[in-house]
Amino acid sequence: MTDFVDRVVATPAALDLIHDIEARHGKVMFHQSGGCCDGSSPMCYPVGDFILGDRDIKMGEIGGAPFYMSPAQFEYWQHTQLIIDAIPGRGGMFSLDNGTERRFLTRSRVFTGDEHARRMPLHE
Repeated sequence: MTDFVDRVVATPAALDLIHDIEARHGKVMFHQSGGCCDGSSPMCYPVGDFILGDRDIKMGEIGGAPFYMSPAQFEYWQHTQLIIDAIPGRGGMFSLDNGTERRFLTRSRVFTGDEHARRMPLHE
């Protein structure tokens, strides 16, 4: 059995914010923004409110919430582990963290050679 390395993980602060948001809105999902209005913030939506593209890639789950990314974004981030954090500030305009005085933030680190070989398989 292979010891897979997660492609996306969440800090305790992010897990706490997910819990708070789900208490008010029900189950959520994430999509990594590609820029424009909200920079590269991970966007949090109620499950079913964001229409995924046919080619969007499921990177994994954080706090039980699925986390997706477009293929174009994946090309840039495929060699890194995404670390989703929550920090003080305003959330994305269309994201459920808006108005909580906390916002999700994506940090990343490059996989080591060993980790690269053991990355969690993708779910498209």
